[in-house]
Amino acid sequence: MAGLMMTTMVVACTPKSAERGDGGVGAGSAAQDTGPQATVTVTEPAAHATGVEPLAKVVFTVQHADRTQVEVTDADGATVKGKTAPDGGSWQPEKAFAWGRAYTATVTATTAGGTSTTATSSFRIKKKPAKVVRVTSPFGDGRTWGVGMVMVLKFGRSIPERYRADIEKRITVESTPTQEGSWNWFAKDELHYRPKTFWKAGTKIGYNAQLTGVPMGQGWYGNAHRSFTGTIGRSLIITVDDRTKTMTVKKDGTTVRTIPVSLGAARTPSSSGTHLIMTRERHARFNTMGAQDPRDRYDIPVEYAQRLTWQGEYIHAASWSEPSQGKVNVSHGCINISVKNAAWLFANTLVGDPVTTKGTPRKVDHANGYTDWNSDWDDYRNGSALN
Repeated sequence: MAGLMMTTMVVACTPKSAERGDGGVGAGSAAQDTGPQATVTVTEPAAHATGVEPLAKVVFTVQHADRTQVEVTDADGATVKGKTAPDGGSWQPEKAFAWGRAYTATVTATTAGGTSTTATSSFRIKKKPAKVVRVTSPFGDGRTWGVGMVMVLKFGRSIPERYRADIEKRITVESTPTQEGSWNWFAKDELHYRPKTFWKAGTKIGYNAQLTGVPMGQGWYGNAHRSFTGTIGRSLIITVDDRTKTMTVKKDGTTVRTIPVSLGAARTPSSSGTHLIMTRERHARFNTMGAQDPRDRYDIPVEYAQRLTWQGEYIHAASWSEPSQGKVNVSHGCINISVKNAAWLFANTLVGDPVTTKGTPRKVDHANGYTDWNSDWDDYRNGSALN
């Protein structure tokens, strides 16, 4: 760590009224406390250190103490929120320290007899680097999602493989109830998280990504702390079978509707695989007038459009193909259903609901949408830099 390497050690041997200063003038023992005297040592950041990382821990050792308290304040005296590690040997901020700011850490060790000993370390965080990577999430907080929902972090540039494990270590995931899950480098600039099986209905999910100052290769650093919270709704699972030309909708394990469909025609087949509903639009406009093949050009208003892929496959109302629905495939790749059925489905779906299409001659391409559920669990876990 940059800065003056100094270790502060304080022994409780002076009256409680003794002054306390940076470098560790300690407070002493009460007359009635005849047991071993507490010692406390702050080892990181070193006293007067500069160029400290924004996610630096306050590391300390304590002996003969019944309890320990850590307080970190900024230059204005405001307290920084944080947590002491379960082993009692370090403290980490809840959010990254601010670039270029000065802080003081005070560690107080108290014996069972009431004697308190303190040590302090003042330090300054490194200046904001010139090259920072923007980190974003495409999803807002506090919303309700389908059981297939994946959590996503996007990076403003490709992350070299050697830096990915450290990034994952800086992210904590919470789910209530707890479910096994894994991160997966879905792309060089995109990190996804999904559980082993679909989320249980009602699960609370979220992550806390402490990425400010985290190295991301070639002199680039993370620019911010990112977090996400959400709730999984009821279980709604949609299956589309090309053989029978039907869509089956199951809610909480019970079939609630069977819908005739028309999928992509032979020249433009729909893609098989498990998709997630990505977006939902009550009114949309499909404009493909720039397509190279004149047969693929159209500009039409569409109702109840629910996106499945980035390349333009949707579930949507298609009054023009209702005579073909349940019988023959006539679409340009979308899943056509009647206006009545589309209105019903739209009223019952959430972003993150899984839609599995089977039996078509084409498989969905990786990353053409949120295609995470097309990997088996072992392969998905192997996409984590920590596995």
